[in-house]
Amino acid sequence: MNIVDWSIIGPPFLAGLLVLSTHVLLGREVLRRGIIFIDLAIAQIAVLGVLLAQQLGWPEGGWETQAAALTAALGGALLLYSFERFWPREQEALIGISFVLAASGGLLISASNPHGAEHLQELLTGQLLWVRWSQLQWMAGLYALILLLWNLMGYQGRRFYVLFSLAVTASVQVVGVYLVFASLIIPALAIRKLPRYKGLVTGYVIGVLAYGGGLVISSLYDLPAGPVVVWLLALIAVPGGVFLARHLR
Repeated sequence: MNIVDWSIIGPPFLAGLLVLSTHVLLGREVLRRGIIFIDLAIAQIAVLGVLLAQQLGWPEGGWETQAAALTAALGGALLLYSFERFWPREQEALIGISFVLAASGGLLISASNPHGAEHLQELLTGQLLWVRWSQLQWMAGLYALILLLWNLMGYQGRRFYVLFSLAVTASVQVVGVYLVFASLIIPALAIRKLPRYKGLVTGYVIGVLAYGGGLVISSLYDLPAGPVVVWLLALIAVPGGVFLARHLR
């Protein structure tokens, strides 16, 4: 009989809590603005920065790679902000095009790397089970700064895009593109009709249950953690959202 080893799934669970601390909040704002695919676009652009760093031989997880990912994500965020400012009607289409270009660019960069496909797969599905305590420390500091700036300075105009890119740059290297999107959008969709604070608490509960349950299932059945958490997010949030919608009528 398999027994859950909490020394193994403890750090990934804490990483999930850190991701949720910003992503539930950001996801609700993304849904309110109607720019659903901004998270996929910026996450994929950050991945492009990581792949470029790997192609240059920079150490994985080193400050050079982090700088490359952050520079790419910030550049992408400012590009998407320009779409909102100058082409608001075409914004969602332009965001989608940005995602496709970044994803295709990543494939082109990886084509000449013998380990490119493996690295790309890791960035899409994440390496949640292999997160290190050192990663959690700088993630916690970054997310605390993001939440502080969010509450003190607000999130209007380009500030939203900058804060969003900072959060996604950190999370995509740990949980992957798919789980970044799921953590942002699925809880936000379930709580969209709830008042602000009640909705946020409910969103965090959905996320905690999904990450905790997903990591346990992944550990017991030797399944990839990221995809399991994505599915569990949907399985918890969809009926939860239906119940909340009916309860509010």
